[in-house]
Amino acid sequence: MVNKLRIAVLRGGPGRESQISMKTGFSILNNLSSDKYVVYDVIISRDGSWIVGGLVVKPEKFVINLDMVINALHGEYGEDGRVQKMLDDFGVPYTGSNSISSMFGMNKGFSKEIYKNSGIKTPYSALLKSNNINEKSVRELFRTFPLPCIIKPVRGGSSIGVSLARDFKELMSSLEDCSKHSDSILIEEFISGKEVTCGVIDNFRDKDVYSLLPIEIILSEESSFFDYDSKYNGQTQKILPGRFSQAESDEIQRLAIEAHKALGLRHYSRSDFIVHPKRGIYILETNSLPGMTEESLFPKSLEAVGSNLEEFLEHLINLAKNK
Repeated sequence: MVNKLRIAVLRGGPGRESQISMKTGFSILNNLSSDKYVVYDVIISRDGSWIVGGLVVKPEKFVINLDMVINALHGEYGEDGRVQKMLDDFGVPYTGSNSISSMFGMNKGFSKEIYKNSGIKTPYSALLKSNNINEKSVRELFRTFPLPCIIKPVRGGSSIGVSLARDFKELMSSLEDCSKHSDSILIEEFISGKEVTCGVIDNFRDKDVYSLLPIEIILSEESSFFDYDSKYNGQTQKILPGRFSQAESDEIQRLAIEAHKALGLRHYSRSDFIVHPKRGIYILETNSLPGMTEESLFPKSLEAVGSNLEEFLEHLINLAKNK
């Protein structure tokens, strides 16, 4: 009898995306075969404790009995390289990108520089330290930066702390709000156009990096951009495949692959773009651990190419196992 792989699914976490991670982890747990794997549901609490079966465990003692970890965390701790560094130190294989690539992918300032150095077009932007927000600095930004603009925390996901500023009042309030979420703020030119996201998978279907189909995102009338509410309120329309010309679709897929490679990511990722009718395709950011909830875009992309979450997870486990 073949021994089953002992796999822990990490979910929750201390960051602001804890609840989304809980849902991602729940979806993953429901799609792992009990015939093949012994699965442990590991909930990371807000204070960083590891909880298994209602009991707090020491990570260093718990993981020595594992064959692998599936990282279902989002945002701080799970997506910024910290948990990856810990698992590397313990010598435990895990899914997703390594600690260095995760850190770069999570930092929107770093990733934008990498995009530009790799020839991937991204909106004009500026960085501002959260402790440097005052009347003078915001007046200078208002005078020199084109409005409307998008305000984003440099670190974080799920569009938490992201807002659109159209005038000085909104710029000031957006920056003040964003400063609560990150020590640095990215101010980015707002480009109108079709919102699109595109996932990629390593070593899938005989491709070194396989691109899933681009998804077009149609926002409700109340939404100006793909913010947190738009992502999870169920009112946003997703068109798959998106309504793009063949040339546009091919280019979106190529850029998603290039972004994945440029950031040094592994196993899978999902990149977000804006397609302007005249200026072309701009990359916004890349998510190194896309969500796997019922509302998430990555599972929908899998279904569109005749796959599913169960098959993807088996592929992911094989990637991690074989490094």
